[in-house]
Amino acid sequence: MNTSALAFYSLVACAMFAVVWLLTQPLWLHARRSRVRAGPFPPAWRAILRARVPLVARLPADLQLRLKQDMLVFLAEKPFLGCAGLVVTDEMRVTVAALACVPLLGARRGYYPQLQRILLYPDAFWAQHSRVAEDGVHSDGLHALSGQSWGEGQVLLSWADVLQGASDPTDGRNVVIHEFAHQLDQAKGFANGAPLLTSRKAYHAWSTVMQAEYDALRLRLDHGQDGLIEPYAATDPAEFFAVCSELFFERAAELAAQHPQLFAELRSYYRSNPLSWS
Repeated sequence: MNTSALAFYSLVACAMFAVVWLLTQPLWLHARRSRVRAGPFPPAWRAILRARVPLVARLPADLQLRLKQDMLVFLAEKPFLGCAGLVVTDEMRVTVAALACVPLLGARRGYYPQLQRILLYPDAFWAQHSRVAEDGVHSDGLHALSGQSWGEGQVLLSWADVLQGASDPTDGRNVVIHEFAHQLDQAKGFANGAPLLTSRKAYHAWSTVMQAEYDALRLRLDHGQDGLIEPYAATDPAEFFAVCSELFFERAAELAAQHPQLFAELRSYYRSNPLSWS
């Protein structure tokens, strides 16, 4: 066999191998994740959930089991890196994983497939950011942040703010849920407050309701009026979605009463109903 023929057959073999890999990789991934989900949940992790994530105790038993199974996969696949001298512990990993998996309880969306790593800082970290004051005025510059989500596959979190947000599951402030809502929004490559939906009809309903609620919030801020949705949500539609996701999972009854259409859209997207949680 001459050199050109050998090169041709080698190329064909490589192409066939690539095709086989592409066809079998999803099956292999599903099988591996099934094995991980079926594994034991360490007792030490259960203790961490009881101590640090009281939101878990509000979930029905079937959702608690599903959350723990999802956490096993999340923790097996997503690396955590400590920044500014922070040494990452199981307490940190389990706390973040539990809250990151709450938005996945209703719909199967993978495990944040674009996410490559979670960076943990001991406290707030400085970064360029746009901020909205209580009077609705925007300011761009260097700000101390509790969290940030990058479309390039990173979530940055302040451990102090993670603890604070996790400690009270009814205050509507949870930096982990907020940043992982951004990850869902960024799954299409950019964040605009409209995560991946199932149909054109769903996008139309979403944009109609969310735009109306976003405009109403900005109008209230212009008139100096307070409300359930904090001013930071008026930064842009992406922040509006993330802030409202915090409220959806932590202050569902108030959100449903004061913003029923908004609540309905979020319930349809997340395929979850926190009103049924204890």
